[in-house]
Amino acid sequence: MGTLRQFFKCAVAVFLLAVGGFHACAAQEVDVEALLAELANPETRNWQSVERRISKEWSRSGSASMDLLLQRGEKAMEAEDYEAALEHLTALTDHAPDFAAGWNARATALFHQELWGPAMQDLARALELNPRHFEALTGLAVILGQTGKEDEALQVWHMVRALHPHRPEMNEAIEALEKRVGGEAL
Repeated sequence: MGTLRQFFKCAVAVFLLAVGGFHACAAQEVDVEALLAELANPETRNWQSVERRISKEWSRSGSASMDLLLQRGEKAMEAEDYEAALEHLTALTDHAPDFAAGWNARATALFHQELWGPAMQDLARALELNPRHFEALTGLAVILGQTGKEDEALQVWHMVRALHPHRPEMNEAIEALEKRVGGEAL
């Protein structure tokens, strides 16, 4: 429990630094920064396109072989072959430990196997590498909610909303959690 609190406090600190202008991911290009700003704007109408463009940029490791491992892992997950997905994605994280998308993808495969602890460890690594990775933050919020840590889940959902205010299911999760825990918008 103490480890979870420590992780959560670190995640919050890293997120606040990132939103404040600290760029932990030096490899991100200026156009990704502009896309993130556009996505964070609640008035953005073409947010699905912006989201896809960000995800596409984040899924580029700089190595064709690493990108292939990511694609194979994702295809295995689509086929619900989580063992194969874990093999590909573990190879990816072993060979490209600084690639946030690899850690996030492996966390997703672990999530589908209900391996919450390992999934949260991978999400922590993804967020360490890219504190504004809204997909990893979403995964963290879902796991926290499913494991009964609703206060923490609500706080992470608010972080997601600051980065990406458009997803209806996110807003529904926030509303439901606020009713259950009596939380207020941050």
